Amino acid sequence: MSADDALHEGQHSLTRAVAERLLREQAPAHVELPADAEIHLLTGAGTTSHVVRVGEELVARFPLIGEDPRAVRAALGREHAAMAELAGAIPVPAPRPLMIGRGGHGYPLPWSLQTWVPGEIATSTGAAGSVPLALDLAQLLKALRAVPTRGRTFSGTGRGGDLRAHDAWIAECLARSEHLLPVPELSRAWERWRELPREDVDVMSHQDLIPANLLLDGGAAPRLAGVLDSGGFGPADPALDLVVAWHLLDAGPRALLREHLRVPELTWRRGEAWAFAQAIGLVWYYERTSPAMAELGRSTLVRLLADAGS
Repeated sequence: MSADDALHEGQHSLTRAVAERLLREQAPAHVELPADAEIHLLTGAGTTSHVVRVGEELVARFPLIGEDPRAVRAALGREHAAMAELAGAIPVPAPRPLMIGRGGHGYPLPWSLQTWVPGEIATSTGAAGSVPLALDLAQLLKALRAVPTRGRTFSGTGRGGDLRAHDAWIAECLARSEHLLPVPELSRAWERWRELPREDVDVMSHQDLIPANLLLDGGAAPRLAGVLDSGGFGPADPALDLVVAWHLLDAGPRALLREHLRVPELTWRRGEAWAFAQAIGLVWYYERTSPAMAELGRSTLVRLLADAGS
């Protein structure tokens, strides 16, 4: 991968040959890896990792960025614990962690081996009108929220805590989007959203329910077939996972999802705010490197502005 093709500044490169060598050397000690297993580097399949398909049932993820192998390994350990907890709680399949490997042969970081979940990657518009999908997503969110927090609360600086903690990032995104988006309208909307109070306690949340992390069954009225990238599963604002309503659904199915979850007005509006905080960074950041991610940002913002004007 050339520097011009890279999604992130300073990201680590990986070739199929290096991935296969690491897998052949390390994976058999943990899982059965047939000698004839086909190994493919899935170009463009991830925004945080190189994704490598291993035979029919496994997938390896090699982080794109990171400097300290010990810190990366610790983060992967936390992700594996979260993945296992989520996979045991939801009504559709999710990857299950198998092992954490070591870097080598020019790739410097630890990496993760997981089970493969079949299905078609969702898009921001491909199943936007699916009522069955809206109902499936409602059941998914109910299942996530039903997992006990066991006293855990939101920590860190990512999405899911205080909306106003993201002011500096939002300001940067708006400034970088002058040539791409209706920035004055979006700025006014953020000023309203950032003031929304928080009344409810943390619940367990996937924390990144974008289309790329959802698998569909490919039917005429698509159904949810799986959930990916579950390593961030943890406590957060109960409005956070509602972002899927604007990332994936048009107005009718979105209203149905809200009805089935019985979401209060204030929580729903905070869901809008979190969807905005995610979408506003996608358009300019991925403008040249990932058209699909940039388009996700655009479509989500269009839905948010339409709701704000209704």
